[in-house]
Amino acid sequence: MRSAYGDRVIAVEPGGDDYIPEEARHGTPRKLFWTWMSPNMEFATVFVGVLAVTAYGMNFWQATLGLAVGTGLGAAAHYLLSARGPLHGVPQMVLGRLAFGYRGNTLPAAFMSIMCGVGWFATNSVSGAWALNSLTGLPKLPALLVIVVVQTAFAFFGHNLVQAVERIAFPLLAIVFAIVTVVIFSKANLGAPAPEGGMGGMGGFLLTVGTAFGYGAGWNPYAADYSRYLPASASRLATGGYASAGLFLSCFWLTVVGAASATVTSTAQGSPTDVFTANLPTPLADLTLLAIAVGAVAANALNVYSGAMAFVTMGFRFSVRTQRAVVSAAFGVVGFLVAWWALPDAAASYEGFLLIVAYWIGPWLGVVFADEYLRRGQRVDHLLYNRSYSNWGGVAAFLIGLVVSVLLFSNQQKFVGAIAKAVPELGDITFFVGFLLSGALYLLVNRARISQTPVAA
Repeated sequence: MRSAYGDRVIAVEPGGDDYIPEEARHGTPRKLFWTWMSPNMEFATVFVGVLAVTAYGMNFWQATLGLAVGTGLGAAAHYLLSARGPLHGVPQMVLGRLAFGYRGNTLPAAFMSIMCGVGWFATNSVSGAWALNSLTGLPKLPALLVIVVVQTAFAFFGHNLVQAVERIAFPLLAIVFAIVTVVIFSKANLGAPAPEGGMGGMGGFLLTVGTAFGYGAGWNPYAADYSRYLPASASRLATGGYASAGLFLSCFWLTVVGAASATVTSTAQGSPTDVFTANLPTPLADLTLLAIAVGAVAANALNVYSGAMAFVTMGFRFSVRTQRAVVSAAFGVVGFLVAWWALPDAAASYEGFLLIVAYWIGPWLGVVFADEYLRRGQRVDHLLYNRSYSNWGGVAAFLIGLVVSVLLFSNQQKFVGAIAKAVPELGDITFFVGFLLSGALYLLVNRARISQTPVAA
């Protein structure tokens, strides 16, 4: 079944979360560069940089440093996770079963399905609909429907078509945003002081780091989904390098453009995409709106595909051969309904959404990396599809790290943790604390147990 799929682009990818046999592998690590460049060349990325200046009270240079740190941390994690794909040939959430057990892995897989597959899908769909509405005059609801149908169709067909879409979109997006960068920087006041009304100081800087990390690391639970079809002999250095470089360059580039755009004096009204493109000449503004719509589709092709993959990984059994494709279509319907609900004012909740993504991914990364460290040199393939395999220590470490870090350090409008309330200059370091606490707990609980596992011959 997998062998027949091979490198065919216009074909529905069979199966679900199963292992990719060597005869079905294809491609080179280089393709991962545009796989991770294209989905981040869109307005949601730009808006992260806007938030750093307008909401967190950073000047351009402070914002740039915070964006570099947060994005760099997300890209570093992406390197490590992507590099494992060719070796194991399974999706990222299947690899997560090592740290959480077969049943326990349902928890992080559910987080990914709901918050990334549906949440990110709705966020990007809204920005794409705004852009299509401004570009064509099509009412927002039909514009949203067009965006959703196109991106869901790509995800329905699966891995090969998704990667082909990213490759085809890359030149258009790169050229348009390169021109936009030149124009925005020619108008920006990079030496302007930080605007009033934001948090400012170290707290604002750490919020910038956390938001940038939440955006970049939001792709981490997808990493191996797009490297698992590479031959097992593919270089880990090249695999991780191309994936992380694409992620870092696109995220850092567009967030910095967003920070620069926030220093441009403008009286424009309308949706956030209208305000952004108001700084551009009309022909370039129209091209940028087209690029924003294309970028939203490129991002959500991955979101729907990997969100559906995570759902399948939760252990639900389907009788159809194309179970992942069917779930992708269902996710498209759910994502459309959520995006429709959020369409009038999605920008208002975007900041909180990014931080919430970082809240769960921090502890998840802590547990996953601690498990990988303890299992270095050991066989793991026999555990990945073993329904009786459990690792409740991983689940406990994840939950404790998540709950403690949120209760103490969360710094959201609707909830401020005890320590963040007492020391507001900390900003929001929830994801740092969650990562360190969950990783340390996992090492403490599982060191002896995993060290007794036989090492691969």
